Amino acid sequence: MKASNRTSDLVALTKPSITRMCLLMAAGGLALAPGSVDWFTAVSMFLGVGLAVGGANAFNMWWERNTDGLMSRTRRRPLPTGRISAATAFKFAGLLSLASLVVLAVGTNTLTAVLAALSILSYVAIYTPLKYKTPAALIIGAVPGAAPPLLGWTAVTGSIDPPAVVLFAILLVWQLPHFIAIAIYRKQEYARAGIKVVPLVRGEAVAKIQAVAWALVLVPLTLLLVPIGGAGAVYFVSAALLGAAFLGWSFTGLDNDAGVKWARNYFLASLVYLPALTLALVADVLW
Repeated sequence: MKASNRTSDLVALTKPSITRMCLLMAAGGLALAPGSVDWFTAVSMFLGVGLAVGGANAFNMWWERNTDGLMSRTRRRPLPTGRISAATAFKFAGLLSLASLVVLAVGTNTLTAVLAALSILSYVAIYTPLKYKTPAALIIGAVPGAAPPLLGWTAVTGSIDPPAVVLFAILLVWQLPHFIAIAIYRKQEYARAGIKVVPLVRGEAVAKIQAVAWALVLVPLTLLLVPIGGAGAVYFVSAALLGAAFLGWSFTGLDNDAGVKWARNYFLASLVYLPALTLALVADVLW
């Protein structure tokens, strides 16, 4: 195998698109944190969080190497195709994870490193195996998935404060309708892989109701940053408009005719909503 191809496959293990999204969320936490931040801390935070997310994702791919081969969207990944061995993937995941903790401990603070370690552990050892046992794993997996903005905040402050908790909660709740949408339009693939998702276990109608319920929690949660002093008018107006649009789209899913096409578009809308919300927060801070 060419070195360039091998490098590309190793990078693929980190799920780059997910890692980029997590880094954007970490940037939101960093921008919102009070006080000044030096370049060394900022670079260490981004590098450490990127390595932590990449390591957790690589462990996840190692764990799911057999079931990934049963799903069309994952069957071409490096492990199911045999382009990378399981042993190599495991060592790579361990190296990234260990490096992330060293970088965060040295470049930021102990709290940030500990939170990153707990996130990696819970994602790999708790969430991943539970996916095959209960749809409740969705909520459990959302906890480590919501860590990036919290890590961005603690890297600057060394403490967990109310705005950081709200940021964490926003990302946690956002993941639930986001992944419910994926589960609806990928339902048959999840069935082949034996993954217990809400549409399979509870039915699509219940899944759509849950998506609406979580969206109803998400929108006021995003606005909570304003009264606690974490954001101002620019963010408030932006969050209200974005939230109204996202919530409205959630309700359209309750139509009996809303199926795979709706779920796919709702998933894409969630991918627009979260970065737009983060950018509005950064703009508000810089205003």
